[in-house]
Amino acid sequence: MVKTSLNQTSPGRQFLYFVVIFAGVFVVFNVLGILAIGLFYGFGLVMDIARLNFSDPGSIPALYLLQIVTTTIPIFVAPVLFAAWVMRQPQEYLKTSWGIPPVLFVVAFFIMLISSPLIELLSNINQQLTLPQSLKGVENWMKQSEESAKQVTAAILNMHTVWDCVKNVFLVGFLTAVAEEFLFRGGMQTILVKLTKNEHTAIWVTAAIFSAFHMEFYGFLPRMLLGALFGYFVAYSGSIWPAVWGHFLNNSTAVVATYLYQNKRIKLNPDDQHVFTWWQYVFSLIIIIILLLVYKKVAGGRENAKLNGEELG
Repeated sequence: MVKTSLNQTSPGRQFLYFVVIFAGVFVVFNVLGILAIGLFYGFGLVMDIARLNFSDPGSIPALYLLQIVTTTIPIFVAPVLFAAWVMRQPQEYLKTSWGIPPVLFVVAFFIMLISSPLIELLSNINQQLTLPQSLKGVENWMKQSEESAKQVTAAILNMHTVWDCVKNVFLVGFLTAVAEEFLFRGGMQTILVKLTKNEHTAIWVTAAIFSAFHMEFYGFLPRMLLGALFGYFVAYSGSIWPAVWGHFLNNSTAVVATYLYQNKRIKLNPDDQHVFTWWQYVFSLIIIIILLLVYKKVAGGRENAKLNGEELG
């Protein structure tokens, strides 16, 4: 009886539940994270981190702990609670099935590989956007938020050893990919598909929210594109794992490239946004569209075969 009534909950109410659960979990783990840092490292260090002062040797380990407890864990826990405890349909909302063709991971790999020029183009366009004079205060706040995020990222990605790189590939690459995909492409996109009754709308709205969530406004457009790609990976395959894979590839590649550049193993600065040419931008867009169609066909072929098998049975 309870399960039936939950299944009949309107998409709008589901979205409200989802947001409330995330907000509650986020607040609880932020309080726990600050208390943990205060107890282990001292509350003075908490204030230093809040002021973006990382001169204390304990600030980086504390920052890692803070990131995991206040961000990664609640982002993962909230959709799991919603799907398994509130809706009691974890597979429908989290899409954790592994029953997909392995070749989808190969296609996703090449999509992520070929997306670099298009990401650069959108980043350059994004950097040139300015708000009207009447919104100068908002623009200044956006720039300050961007700079703060960059300082935190730079502190975490300050790597001197291979172990530092491996640690960040696990934290920034793997854990972040799993948590964010469960939240956005798992729970949120599923609800928005039900709410909008349009898969494409749900994918792009989710991608926009995903990008805005990072509070890095001058990277909004490229991150929204990435979110949309991850969204199509899930929508076409019915599984969260190709999106997790793509997200992991994007994040871990940035980590490894940063490590190699910092330690003078490569000369190309990963932050350089003027690497590709216009024809490479166009080529990137065309190939991504083709590969997405291939991805959809492979995933759809498997689904059709499954349905035909059930009909024959």
